[in-house]
Amino acid sequence: MIAIIDYNAGNLKSVEKALVSLKEECVVTRDQHTILSADKVILPGVGAFGQAMDQLKKYELDKVIREVTQKNTPFLGICLGLQLLFEGSEESSGVEGLNILNGQILRIPDKEGLKIPHIGWNDLHLQNNGRLFEGLDADPYVYFVHSYYLKAKDEKIVKATCDYSVNIHASVEKDNIFACQFHPEKSSQVGLHILKNFCEI
Repeated sequence: MIAIIDYNAGNLKSVEKALVSLKEECVVTRDQHTILSADKVILPGVGAFGQAMDQLKKYELDKVIREVTQKNTPFLGICLGLQLLFEGSEESSGVEGLNILNGQILRIPDKEGLKIPHIGWNDLHLQNNGRLFEGLDADPYVYFVHSYYLKAKDEKIVKATCDYSVNIHASVEKDNIFACQFHPEKSSQVGLHILKNFCEI
């Protein structure tokens, strides 16, 4: 069973719908026992970094996430869920992230001809043999919606990048922890393939 963490940060139903289409048993929940006993856990999310951390702490889900990741349960962060795994974000100065992975979330620099937020389809540049991308062609297209991007401290954990004003660390993987800045649940067949790979880990 896959637990989708509910912390009032939106985008839960589309993730649930994608997993159901893959015939995966899943539940949207903030119940700590359910999350801790799940086979896999997904942290989706859209919205502001600081507000999201407040919500995680309100429901004591920050502690649950740390416990889940420490006991080697496969864990997937999506969009804001990726950003929260890191140290902090320029979006919410002074707010500490979950600090599970090392790196900072920075604002995408303004560049003539490019709109911020970055909304739409972009190709990924795959590297370092990411397990989420097994079986995909090189440079797959996926769907992004974000104004801030990850700069990971250790580039060895970066499994995919994307160029949009700057080189964006679009997906990371370290041991049992996986994360995507893009939305696999909104990325058509490529995204379903990525989610299926996660479900089969």
